[in-house]
Formats: sequence, C-alpha cells, structure tokens
Amino acid sequence: MKILLINPPRSPHNMILQSAPDEAKYFIHKKLIGPPLGLLTIAAAVRDFDVTLFDTKGEYDLIPDAPPLEQMIMELLHRIQPDIVGVSIITSELYFSIDIFKTIKNYNPDILTVAGGLHTTLCPEDFTDPSVDVICPGQSANTFRALVIRKSQNLDLRDVPGIYVNSDKGLFATKAVESNWDPANENFLMPDRSLLERWRQTYKVGNAPSPTTYLFTSLGCPYRCTFCSIWKEHRGLYHQRTVESVITELRQIDYDIVRFADANTIVNISFINRLFDRINEEGIKKEYIMDIRADTAVDHPQLIEKLANAGLKVVICGFESFRDSELKKYNKKSLADRIHKAIDIFHQNGILLRGNYVVPGDYTEDDFKALAEYANSHRVTYAGYTILTPMPGTILYEEMKSQIIDYDLSKYNFFNSVIKTTLPLDQFYENVGKLWLIKKGKDVI
Repeated sequence: MKILLINPPRSPHNMILQSAPDEAKYFIHKKLIGPPLGLLTIAAAVRDFDVTLFDTKGEYDLIPDAPPLEQMIMELLHRIQPDIVGVSIITSELYFSIDIFKTIKNYNPDILTVAGGLHTTLCPEDFTDPSVDVICPGQSANTFRALVIRKSQNLDLRDVPGIYVNSDKGLFATKAVESNWDPANENFLMPDRSLLERWRQTYKVGNAPSPTTYLFTSLGCPYRCTFCSIWKEHRGLYHQRTVESVITELRQIDYDIVRFADANTIVNISFINRLFDRINEEGIKKEYIMDIRADTAVDHPQLIEKLANAGLKVVICGFESFRDSELKKYNKKSLADRIHKAIDIFHQNGILLRGNYVVPGDYTEDDFKALAEYANSHRVTYAGYTILTPMPGTILYEEMKSQIIDYDLSKYNFFNSVIKTTLPLDQFYENVGKLWLIKKGKDVI
C-alpha cells in the first residue's frame, strides 16, 4: 500500500504586499515558513506502509520555476503510483487542494483521495466535489491509519469512525470516533523529519543562518478569541505533552532553531519551568521561537528571563489592537496597557520581538493615524499588520457574515480584505501597507 501525502501551495493573494511602499515589501510575509508538522504526524501513524511526503510550498521555494501544479502532481503520481493520496488543507488553500484531487482522479480514478486539516474540521461541507473520496477532520492520525488499513484489506470505508465518505448522494458521516484518543500524551506520534530533507534549507526565517523546524508542546488553546480557529478546531480542549516527551524529541532534532508551534507556548507555567530545567540539565543547546501572550510576560518576568538564558531568541506576540474596546470585542483577556510593559520585558532580555496587530475594515484615516502613533511609541523589532478576517468556522465569521463581500476563500489569509471597508479599498490597503514600516529591526523574524 503506497501513500502520498501532499502539502498544497500557498495562496498567491496578498493585497497588502501589492499595495505597500517598496521599502516595506521586504518585511511583509510572502510565504508560510516552516515544515508541515501535521502531515509529519500523519506519516508517523502509517510509517509501516510505504509513505512519501511532498511539500509543494517547499518545492516552489526551492525551485521558483518549478512546473505548474498539475504537471508537478502528474509527475509525482507517475513516479510513486500511490494507492492513497492525502492533502492537508487550510482555508486559503482549498481551491489548490481541489485542483490536486481533480488531477489525481484524471490520472487514476481508483486512487483513494483523502482531505484533512483545519478546513475539513471546521467546514466539511466544502468538500463535496466528486474528486474527494473521504474527509478526515480533527486530530485524525488514528482515523487515517484505520482508513488505510481498511483500504488495504478492501473493506467498507464507512465502518471507519470519525470520517465523511463522499458520494453522489452527498457526504455520509460515519459513527463518532472514540473520545479517549490523546494526541499529546499516550497517543503522541514522533514525527520523522527526514521525510522533508529535500526542502530543509527552504525552512529559513529571514537571514537566519540555519533552517527552523516545528515542535508542539500542546494542542488546542484555553482561550476563546473570536477570530481564532485553533480552539474551535480542538473543540475547546487543551492537550499538554509531558516534559520528558518533549525532551526526547529535542534530543532527536538535528535543527539548531526550533519553533514551538503551540497556539500559546506558555499556558502551564509549571510545565514550562520544568521543561527548561530539563533542557538545561540535558545540555540541549538550541535557539527557540515561541508565541507568548503579552499578559504572560508581564505576570511572569522572571520566567521570560529564564527562557532567554536557555535559548529563547524570538517571540511572536499577538497585540491585536491598541484599544481595549477592540480587544474586548475579540474576547482577548489582555488589555492594551500591558503591551508596553511586555515589550520592555522582552527587550530587556535581548529577545527579538515580533508584535502583530489586526486591522479592522472599519478603520478611518484617523484610526490609522492613531495606530501608527501608538506603534511608533511602542516599537518592536519587527511588527506585523494584518487584516481582520472572519475565518469560516469561527465566532467572528458568524458575527460578521452580513458584512462579507468577497467569498473567494483563497483570499482568506489575513492579507486581503473580504469585508466592506469604510475607506475606499485602495486607500485602506495603502494605509495597511505603510504600517509595515513601523518597527526597529532590519530583518524579517
């Protein structure tokens, strides 16, 4: 049984980049950096089969003039001759993923096509195209394995719990999957990063001397931000790995830079304290990138100092807004007055800080001026300014449905406005683009 797992191309739509002044373009995200950790986990679940993982993002970064997607997939299919092809999908990559499935079915309609990833979890109804055979939502490594085994035995796939089987009569939901699957502890699957060796050098951030790999210490999020998909994806659950499990993985990783891929790396203070005590005891020497909330830094400055001494070099912090009224609308628990304190704590510890702001569509020239003044007085190494986007499946989507004017899902990547803006659209984009010049650093982090 041959299995091909594909990471689809990123969406090319980026109106912030297109509208920004030339001197800001270098700093604006042009690609999603980092290996597909979810697919590595899926590959680990079926490692006793013949598995190939192909990262189209990495391929286009490695070879900018690589062949068009259809040709690339055809060449893969001809070389590998898979029985099953799985694609992991986020919202902005849905259309590319469907194109991949159609190419597969044109090549050989007997290949089983399986859709997984965030968008299948939140919006399974978007996968009724006849090129899609099965939808595997949620943390589906165990489900995918069960599916592969049933396929290898030529048994009815509708007996696999927790999937949708597509047919000309629509989607058929099988019985619910068992709820005792714990992907972070008892059922944790160690990823095999050698599957991505071809694209290793493409996983670099800015001018970093070496590539970055991802590692998660937790899944889910205990917070309930209205614009966020992560806690919805995990149905509000939060799964914490054990300290020794993370230490074992860190020992195996032959990358010098590790990005903790948690929604928020520091939720359980005692866990992080124990983890970095063990990192020091084991003499593990790496540089770390983390997502840390501003209020966490303010409440635990000694912990931030400890992490910095142990290798924490870069922090991504979601400021979201400089106004308490907007933060409350997003259900953010941290208030704006803590941002400046957090910036000082990170900078005092020599940490490169990337602070991210979200720009609502109703901003006027005065609002942009106020945000620019605030960001200038609270400068960070590198600041990101993205557009408030009601992602399908989130609370914000339900709240803002009536304001949506663009339903092209390939634009749902936070760099395009899909709702009506108060300013003329060109003027809105121009203002967002200019914000990217407000920072301290000279590189992308």
